[in-house]
Amino acid sequence: MKAVAVLVVVVLAVVQLAMVARGAVTCGQVDANLAPCVPFLTQGGEPGAACCSGVKTLNSLAKSTDERRTTCNCAKAAANRYPNLKDDAAQSLPSKCGVTLNVPISRTINCDT
Repeated sequence: MKAVAVLVVVVLAVVQLAMVARGAVTCGQVDANLAPCVPFLTQGGEPGAACCSGVKTLNSLAKSTDERRTTCNCAKAAANRYPNLKDDAAQSLPSKCGVTLNVPISRTINCDT
């Protein structure tokens, strides 16, 4: 039984490494890149340099439809963790950072469309 558990862990690790190697976007990446934006998204003002860097990184990571869908779902889940997130700040974030974001930041977006 112990050998089976070890095998499962090894297989899961290999799958995760393969996803990262081929460029699959993870919610961890989305969270890490949007974390510096939380003050702007909840309090307003101007996004900082670290926030805009994260937005630009997300934009460059989400190239395929599947990557954009994953990024969208992760961003939506992240947005829902902050009940005081300002929708207008979320909608203005890409333009304030000088990018056209392929994935909207919203609590209500349908990521399948």
